Amino acid sequence: MSTPYEIRAIAPDVLARLRERDDAGDPPRLVLDESGGSPLRWCLNRSEPGEVLALVSYAPLRRWARETDADPGPYSEVGPVFIHTEDCGGWPGGEAGGGYPDALRGGRRVLRAYSARGGILGGLLIDGGSPTVEEGLARLYADPQVAAVHVRAVEFGCFHAETRRTAEAG
Repeated sequence: MSTPYEIRAIAPDVLARLRERDDAGDPPRLVLDESGGSPLRWCLNRSEPGEVLALVSYAPLRRWARETDADPGPYSEVGPVFIHTEDCGGWPGGEAGGGYPDALRGGRRVLRAYSARGGILGGLLIDGGSPTVEEGLARLYADPQVAAVHVRAVEFGCFHAETRRTAEAG
């Protein structure tokens, strides 16, 4: 089933910079994930027990604005994300146009929709029932003004994934 959006992990060049200094200007904080299960933002998977991860601040709208000349203004959030400290190969679904990553399912999520100019257009709460993430994304992308939707965890505000309208969807 074709969707009007693509799911994007953090880009490799951005990841390399975040491993040195995050979007808040700080060096990464190394964290031992004793029990595993932390959501990772480049491979869009979960950590393994005992992995050492980097916890960094990430501002996806700020970066998107630089690429597209958008102006998110006060909507430009900075939030925590976990990344591997070394290259893990990334998310294979990104190359194949894969659907929403199974490893990022579960838990309460908020979907925030943005216009091409960077303003927020609305959002949806995903709370484990209906709508699902895919149903929520379909609902938001039904509005032709929606250019991007970000998925975040409700409790901690962690950025999970970015989706962007595909060129074919217009």
